Amino acid sequence: MLARFMRSQYAFPAAILGVAAIAGIVVLIASGGGDGGSSDSACEEVAAPQPKNVQERERPRLRLDRDKTYTATVDTNCGQFVIELDSRRSPETSASFVALARDGFYDGLGFHRIAPGFVVQGGDPNGDGTGGPGYKTREAPPDDVAYTEGVVAMAKGGQEPAGTAGSQFFVVTGPDANLPADYAVLGRVTEGIENVKAMEELASTEDGPPNEPIVMSKVTIAES
Repeated sequence: MLARFMRSQYAFPAAILGVAAIAGIVVLIASGGGDGGSSDSACEEVAAPQPKNVQERERPRLRLDRDKTYTATVDTNCGQFVIELDSRRSPETSASFVALARDGFYDGLGFHRIAPGFVVQGGDPNGDGTGGPGYKTREAPPDDVAYTEGVVAMAKGGQEPAGTAGSQFFVVTGPDANLPADYAVLGRVTEGIENVKAMEELASTEDGPPNEPIVMSKVTIAES
């Protein structure tokens, strides 16, 4: 079967015409192709995100309240979506994401990978799939985890242990990505999945950078 995948310093999920596999190869992401975008896109035109100078930081020591619900509202030029964090089953992964979001880490970062019917991926300060916050967490998901539509999980390097995470995350846009239990689960999109799927209109290839910028203007954390 024909594999379509993105390769980078991080080994991201790879779709194989409805059946997913993992690409553990280290190369750089190629620049996007395409005809420069479509006037029918639901996404607003914005300037391309610039690489963000990130000072290496220590792993956050934040502990989330297990009795509270945490949500992340992600504002993008393709619309807003809300992630309910799985802070009970993934406390370290969620706490790291919350700390980064509250620190403004994600503000201005882009989605550098669009694989229609599979995933959209962002959160890299370098903008090319090679960057992160300067530290890693590790929280292996359960063996029976299912990466179904709306699930948000963290990207990792191909040789890193299951559950390793930095700042890059992906949202599953297909019914089931059929991925192995290698990716730390951050949570699930509870509102705005249609806006996540709108990003797919800017796909330049089967699996690659968008042909127009997709940028997160703000990620806001709420707790209840």
